[in-house]
Amino acid sequence: MTPMATRSPLAPDTFPDLPEIAGLRLASAAAGVRYQGRTDVMLALLDPGTTVAGVFTRSATRSSNVRDCEAKIGGDSAGGAAIIVNSGNSNAFTGKAGDGSVTRICAAVAEAAGVTEARVFTSSTGVIGERLPDERITAVVGDLVANAVPGALEDAAGAIMTTDTFPKGSARVVEVDGQEVRIAGIAKGSGMIAPDMATMLVYIFTDAKIARPLLQEMLSELSDRTFNCITVDGDTSTSDTLLLAATGQSVEITERGGAFEAALGEVMLDLAHQVVRDGEGATKFVEVAVTGAATDADARKVASAIANSPLVKTAVAGEDPNWGRIVMAVGKSDAEADRDRLTIRFGDIEVAREGWVSPDYTEDAGAGYMKQQELVIGVDLGLGDGAATMWTCDLTHAYIQINADYRS
Repeated sequence: MTPMATRSPLAPDTFPDLPEIAGLRLASAAAGVRYQGRTDVMLALLDPGTTVAGVFTRSATRSSNVRDCEAKIGGDSAGGAAIIVNSGNSNAFTGKAGDGSVTRICAAVAEAAGVTEARVFTSSTGVIGERLPDERITAVVGDLVANAVPGALEDAAGAIMTTDTFPKGSARVVEVDGQEVRIAGIAKGSGMIAPDMATMLVYIFTDAKIARPLLQEMLSELSDRTFNCITVDGDTSTSDTLLLAATGQSVEITERGGAFEAALGEVMLDLAHQVVRDGEGATKFVEVAVTGAATDADARKVASAIANSPLVKTAVAGEDPNWGRIVMAVGKSDAEADRDRLTIRFGDIEVAREGWVSPDYTEDAGAGYMKQQELVIGVDLGLGDGAATMWTCDLTHAYIQINADYRS
């Protein structure tokens, strides 16, 4: 559960310089939720006028925190708001005790921050099935509120990590109607990552003014093209939460499709890619690009079958250009496919076409390509205009070691 000692080889060199978001203050604390001596709680305080949108896991065993956020997300947006997140314990599969923990945390934050409980959103991440020691969290709430300051996103990103090897952040500054609009976000995620709404925990903030229905519409559609297109191990968390808060301190956004939405999509895709780059034990970042499918839905089936295949992912880990495993994944995907129209590529290298290995392909070329850290597996089904892209990583011995020791 503690962050790995070895930073992922796919990690960015440094944490990005994230802009301050007007109307947002943050604080972090070491509450000892599971381990001593590490920061494990973060609080975001949002000024009155903030609208909040969210997407959440569809897991049937989702946590008490997720269920509480789902109930609140479309409610009254008057007054300030708060987001509080702990790592170390997911508060999932904890029954009525978990519900009680959420109630007590929300009450403590509401009282200390001067907001209504209906505007307090909680998340918990970590071990499943153990009672959340919420008294350790409520004990630090007063200090969190007192110490909250603008621009503390890097500390907040560190506080929400579990098996992550680096904190994840991304930002864009975009001009709208001649004024700057700022977007900044943080994320955590490394294992138990598969598309099912938003994966992992993500918190994105902007100073734009956006009505909640429009904010929700943007978030939901962009999630399907970003966070719902990544996978590390094919497992969907019980705690997946993505919250987007617009503080209303700058330009008002009133329609879809402009510079703001494009920039928001870039932040979301960057964070999603960082999660894959920090996949537990990952050494390779893999893009799976499927074209020529009968429908977009079929293309997604094929991309998912390849990206989630343990056989494909272990071949990538071993730098083995075993394209037969890709053929296997296409065949099992339940998408329409025709052997004699199928084309497979490793980057720009054509590996197979028309139901057989390409005449110019060599194993040496394929093996050489697989040594790269960043790979593109391309599949064209030759049936139509359907397309989809997913991002994944390799599956290594380290993944087993991390998860075998997860609770120790």
